[in-house]
Order: sequence, then structure tokens, then C-alpha cells
Amino acid sequence: MSQTTYYFLAASQSFMESEPLDEVLEERHRRYQSEGRDPDFFYILQPAFLAAPELASVSAQIETPAAAVISTDPYFIRWLKVRLVLVRDGQFVAPSESIPDPFASVAVPAAESTAPD
Repeated sequence: MSQTTYYFLAASQSFMESEPLDEVLEERHRRYQSEGRDPDFFYILQPAFLAAPELASVSAQIETPAAAVISTDPYFIRWLKVRLVLVRDGQFVAPSESIPDPFASVAVPAAESTAPD
């Protein structure tokens, strides 16, 4: 089982929706398309990874329901954090015992997950 390091920023869903996050992510997606790159970032409502014991200190600082952006690119997450400011950030390795699916949401049953193949 190959593991990947994911970097994230998270905040309350209402905060994320009040920020121009959609515009930022759409612009980033367009840029990746123009460069012929696959997106390496994902927006997740009520991310299940925040329930992992190793992320308890971060999770405790976020109002629920939460939302998160995860990426394999630490520089993108750092860049996004500077723009959104009032978010928490961190990293995790998955799949793992405590985070079997990095894209899972507690709001969406696993069979309906929109995670990449």
C-alpha cells in the first residue's frame, strides 16, 4: 500500500463559503488545464480525516461543520493559507489505519465519494 503525504487547510464550512475560495480554486484549475496538469487539490465538506487522533488538536480549533482543501503540494496550501488567513493547516499521511481514505467525508457515504480513481 503506497502512502502519500497530504497537506491541508481547514475551517468552518460557513467561513470557507464566505471567502472567495471558489474563484481561487477555479482559477487554479484553469491554470492546471492550460499546463496539461491534473489537479492535485480537492475541496471536501466535512472531511473525515479531521476525526483522526493525530489531528485532534487541529480539529478542536475548527467549528463544525468543517470544510477543507487538501493537496499533495505544500506550497499551494501555504499560498492559499496566506490568502484565507483564518484557517488551520496541517498534514497527514494516507492511507493509514486512522485515515484509510483521505477524500472521505462524513457527510457523504463512502460509496458516493467523489475521490479520484
